[in-house]
Amino acid sequence: MRLGRIASPDGVAFVTIEGDVSTPENAARATVREIAEHPFGTPEFTGRTWPLADVRLLAPILASKVICMGKNYAAHAAEMGGVAPEDPVIFLKPNTAIVGPHVPIQLPADAHPVHHEGELAVVIGRPCKDVSAARAAENILGYTIANDVSARDQQKKDGQWMRAKGHDTFCPVGPWIDTDVDPFDLDLRTEVNGEVRQHSRTSLMIHDVGAIIEWVSAVMTLLPGDLILTGTPEGVGPIEDGDTVSITIEGIGTLSNPVVRKGK
Repeated sequence: MRLGRIASPDGVAFVTIEGDVSTPENAARATVREIAEHPFGTPEFTGRTWPLADVRLLAPILASKVICMGKNYAAHAAEMGGVAPEDPVIFLKPNTAIVGPHVPIQLPADAHPVHHEGELAVVIGRPCKDVSAARAAENILGYTIANDVSARDQQKKDGQWMRAKGHDTFCPVGPWIDTDVDPFDLDLRTEVNGEVRQHSRTSLMIHDVGAIIEWVSAVMTLLPGDLILTGTPEGVGPIEDGDTVSITIEGIGTLSNPVVRKGK
């Protein structure tokens, strides 16, 4: 099942996306089916539908918090001048950083360079705490795509990552949540203006999804809709005013966002 969130002529709603969305041509014939309240548990439907082409996809979930994994691919840790730590490294992005597909990433006027980071994101499906890796899947609603946008100069200057990764629009998410995909070995590709920057597989994560949820839930209670970004592979690089960043993950889809420089 694909779960999304839309703006329609009748307002904002959670939906399921029905039909083949593997190409833009097929997506033009797909439909969305309105969920009565929320997508957790067994969704109930209102009976209303729209063509996907007639609605606007929003960020597919409203997260109370965004938990991110640092240095979870060895090659990315190496390109950043370090080694992967033995234990997971986690940090937070504010939920105000979240935007949906096609919403511009706004580069701060004083931040240079700002990098893209394509990532698989886990969406939590129910409240949970102290979850074992073996039971992690029971607490997952599904998977989506995220871009952990990062201002590298601010990251270096501050010595911690909150400002560098917390700007408004620095967490694009979407286009929807896939509840059926197996996260273990998915192809992940990030393109900027059609040029491939990152190309890897989720099987190269140092800590897999189960281990991540076990580690994070030992620290904090996870709530329905919380997002966990699982880390980025090698190939991160700068984005500039006028660029378009597209992240594609096998079995999920493509998240695309234009880039603009604030203050222009």
